[in-house]
Amino acid sequence: MLTSLPGYGLASSLLFVTSAFTSQALAQPQGQPLSAQDSDPVEMGWMQGFPPSKEHTLSAVDGSFFEFPALRWSVVHMRQFLPTVNVSRGLGAPNEFEYALDSGIDDVEFTPRGGDEPMTWQASLAENYTDGIMILHHGKPVYERYFAEMKEDRKHAAMSVTKSFTGILAATLVAEDKLDREAAVTDYVPELADSAFGDATVGQVMNMTTCLAYSEDYADPEAEIWDYAKASNPLPRAGSDNGPSGTFDYLKTLEKEPQCAHGDAFAYKTPNADALGWIVSRAADTSLAELLSTTIWSRLGMEQSAYYQVDAKGMPASGGGLSAGLRDMARVGQMLLDDGAWRGEQILPQAAIADMRAGGSQEAFARSDHPELEGWSYKDMWWMTHNDHGAFAARGVHGQTLYIDPTADMVIVRFASHPVAANAANDATSLPAYQAVADYLMDHDAAQEPSEGN
Repeated sequence: MLTSLPGYGLASSLLFVTSAFTSQALAQPQGQPLSAQDSDPVEMGWMQGFPPSKEHTLSAVDGSFFEFPALRWSVVHMRQFLPTVNVSRGLGAPNEFEYALDSGIDDVEFTPRGGDEPMTWQASLAENYTDGIMILHHGKPVYERYFAEMKEDRKHAAMSVTKSFTGILAATLVAEDKLDREAAVTDYVPELADSAFGDATVGQVMNMTTCLAYSEDYADPEAEIWDYAKASNPLPRAGSDNGPSGTFDYLKTLEKEPQCAHGDAFAYKTPNADALGWIVSRAADTSLAELLSTTIWSRLGMEQSAYYQVDAKGMPASGGGLSAGLRDMARVGQMLLDDGAWRGEQILPQAAIADMRAGGSQEAFARSDHPELEGWSYKDMWWMTHNDHGAFAARGVHGQTLYIDPTADMVIVRFASHPVAANAANDATSLPAYQAVADYLMDHDAAQEPSEGN
């Protein structure tokens, strides 16, 4: 039986490798799921042996690769299940970090939302099924840990953190006058003229304020998500299936929600990200994978190339198909924190970062179904907290996060494999933990400053 996830974007992002999922794979664990320790993929023996035994074999064909607890192995090995395209890091030597590890972070305490008992940072990592986590402060790693199947030299599925990369590429093209926010979507993709996107602007797609008659309610067998998943499926399809082939073909079939005006309300729906990926590729006249490589990935001294999952026509899944290394994601976060600059070189236009960080309409966001994120907004496919620190984040299902706190000069990257997809399942022990670490680091800075008169 499927568990309903209203919008599935409830404080989260959607992993759009659902193209290969079955309904069983999307089901949430029934009852109390195994703990992080008891579901450790190494101990469970997934895909071990040459070949692995039947009971330890995972597959994209039957969806078993994305059922909990198997997903705890799969998120680090997506390339073994689905076709991908490379995002090259280039041929230069990596830019090394200067470490300043702080063991005191493990003991930082916070009170989870809705709770009354304190929890330590270290305890929260197991609570949230963390696979890898890194904290930068003033550009230096002060914390780095790996768990389960994640290693320093491995890549992890970023889920819908991918959307935020699509968004920042679009914002960059806008700043470079290669893309117009106010222009009609059809100026770049005329093939969408008869779809729900036909009278929408590029900016409305970037901010997910479009009116799409589209549901991601997995409890509903008639929800549009199932047609979307079939169309995006990169695996062989039944000969009698005459539906749309490829993500872009599916986008052309989307209808507009009746009595809805584009721009009025935020509605987290993954087709916006795939439509934006199409728009960006047309505006830049290059593939999304190549654009990400030339714009960011080959310019930061990354340690590893990244990769996108692709659909049957080889198009990158711009709504959730990116996999990357932990340290490389931290490099991107630091570059965004530093207004698009990296080690003395301006990588992205300052105007693109400033516009994104200004945030979107809080009124439009308030009309969405996100009561637990009161006061937030969504801009260029980034989540803006509007808290006292001006923090903003990229977020993905099962606990993926790139959290940037400008006031604390802090970047947190977390990869995870939480048994529940929606981030509402882990926000209570994540968001206050991030704030507590930010406060701890700022207090540490204050303690190091010489007292007045010395």
